[in-house]
Amino acid sequence: MNKIEQIQRWLTDNGQDIGLITDPKTIQYLTGFYSDPVERVLLMAVFKDQEPFIFGPALESEAIKDTGFSSPVYGYLDHEDPWVMIADQVHARNVDDRHFAVEKSQLQVQRLEALQQVFPNADFSANLTPLIEQMRLIKSTDEIEKLKIAGKWDDFALQTGFEAVQVGKTEDQIAADLQYALMKNGIMELSFPSLVQAGAHAAEPHGATSENQVQNNQLVLFDLGTVWDGYISDASRTIAVGKPDEKSMDIYQVCLEAQLTAQEAAKPGVTAEELDKIARDVITKAGYGEYFIHRLGHGMGMSEHEFPSIMAGNKMELQPGMCFSIEPGIYIPNVAGVRIEDCVHITEDGCEPFTHTTKELRYIEQ
Repeated sequence: MNKIEQIQRWLTDNGQDIGLITDPKTIQYLTGFYSDPVERVLLMAVFKDQEPFIFGPALESEAIKDTGFSSPVYGYLDHEDPWVMIADQVHARNVDDRHFAVEKSQLQVQRLEALQQVFPNADFSANLTPLIEQMRLIKSTDEIEKLKIAGKWDDFALQTGFEAVQVGKTEDQIAADLQYALMKNGIMELSFPSLVQAGAHAAEPHGATSENQVQNNQLVLFDLGTVWDGYISDASRTIAVGKPDEKSMDIYQVCLEAQLTAQEAAKPGVTAEELDKIARDVITKAGYGEYFIHRLGHGMGMSEHEFPSIMAGNKMELQPGMCFSIEPGIYIPNVAGVRIEDCVHITEDGCEPFTHTTKELRYIEQ
């Protein structure tokens, strides 16, 4: 049973007539075509007993067909009303259009209201998101191979970034150096903006790379990701410039122990919340529990953050083929921040990381 057929069976089993796919990443997962339509409409309609169609900007129509998608593709011009045209195509199928399932995690309210206007008698309460999450949860062999290649480019980016570190150089300059090296090698897309944070700036887990200059005797945190054929990488490493103070060195070693312990424990049958607790207990025992302020990890694949979350309260058991990050962090304001991260895939008896850059503390002497 292919992916479209899985959705069709779900529609039949759940009393739904039509599934509307509006997340560009889901459309890519189902067809191989990806485009960020920004304000334009890109939608895939899946019928329980007829072939689907894709509706989108006319300027994308040929690109959609080039992926090998053999079902109908309909395009609209910017001055046309896409919702009326979508309704026309649905009505042309002579199908029941009273029960629609939508991706509730992604469909904007404004767009839902537009659908309700052109299908005034329809019910849009059914949610496709859990089905799509389950379909994307277990990666195929082909998907894992793509993630491995993306991971190799992340290792390249990390090594290039380490070599670019110099006292007095800004975080922005270091990020630019590693991104330029990736581009020269044909890697034109990042899974998220490269993050380089020096010293106390690294205590802001989502702080942006800035004009902050690297100083001697401090830690520098890298969080980088690349894209290979639609699949992403995501890894974090922290290195030392000179000889950081004892507190910085201590939190690094504690964070490293937490990451290695959790990665060693990741295997089928362990629950997501158990894995989070394994890492968190290491950090809490060392006295830094209050500074570990996020979940242990997140799912990944075509997006840098996917289902499931590796966190307290998630009793889902790990299964072979699941892919997610293991990224404990310790962030002490005005002191330092450390995060060490690998994304892994669960195997039959453990897990394997997609990145292999050493996690032993690397020193840059200045």
